[in-house]
Parts: sequence; structure tokens; C-alpha cells
Amino acid sequence: MSGELDPNAMLFGGEEDGKTEEERAVEYVYGKNPNRVSALNDLWFDELLKKIESLDLPDEKAKIKMAFKLTAGAVLDMLADSQPPEAAPDVMSDFDIFMGVALTNKKFNVSLFEEQQKALMQIDREKFHDDEEYARALSDFEDTWWEIGQPLLNGRNPNDAIKETLKKYGLNEE
Repeated sequence: MSGELDPNAMLFGGEEDGKTEEERAVEYVYGKNPNRVSALNDLWFDELLKKIESLDLPDEKAKIKMAFKLTAGAVLDMLADSQPPEAAPDVMSDFDIFMGVALTNKKFNVSLFEEQQKALMQIDREKFHDDEEYARALSDFEDTWWEIGQPLLNGRNPNDAIKETLKKYGLNEE
């Protein structure tokens, strides 16, 4: 019996499948995406196809691009509609910022989050009196890093590069 999972473990607060709560959450959020794609296909594909076929588009690439834009727009509408009205602006703002990071990464062929982690790894734990002071220093630097010019961004700081990217798409909050 040792090493076997107890099928009743969840009844007593144990983990039924040996996965942590975080692992189960990631599996649910990302692992179910193929299922969500199938559901969205059933929800939209026929209507989307009719719409695309009714448009006078010059070629197949234009049709594919229009299909992508209509689908992405519908997914974004669903995302916004799935939030309480008071939370939707914050959720969409966070989405915009994340998209700004991804577009900036693509433009400069970099991963800003990885670069930030590399910089954080350079902070020497031995220079601090205790773990609390070290954790504060890491947190402070984590926030400050976004305002420091980065060589991989041609000297621009990440926040400015992201704002510039968002402005290009009319997604800046100004």
C-alpha cells in the first residue's frame, strides 16, 4: 500500500492525485485549452466561415487574417464579459501590459522577464543582515529594474519601451 494514492485522500484534506494545488491550477488553466479550442470551434466556426465567405477579400491570406481578427476579437470580448464589470478594466489593462511585454520582447528579440531574473540573481545574499532585508532588497530592485536602461533595449528602460509599443496600438493608458 505504500506509495499508492489513496482515492479518499481528498475527503480528509490530502492530495488525491499527488499534484500540488498550483500544479492542478496550471493544468486546468493551460491543459484544458485544447478542449476550449474545440468548444470555441463549435460555438463560432460555422458563423465565422459564413462571414468570411460573404466578404469580398482579395485572396486566401486576407481571408485567414480576417478569420484571425474576428476570432481574436470574439475571444477578447468573452474575456471581458466573463469579468465583473468593476474588474474588467483592470483585467484588460493587465492583458494589454502583458501583450506590450510580449511585443517588446519580439521587437528586441529578448525576454524581459528572463533578463530581470538574471539581474536579480546578481544580488549577493551575503551583503544583507538577514533574509527579511534580502527579500526587501530583491523586491525593491524587482520594481526598480523596469526603470533602468537596458543594453538589450538600446539603452531604453523596459517601462518606456513597453509604453512605446502600447502607444503604437492605441493601448496606452494616457
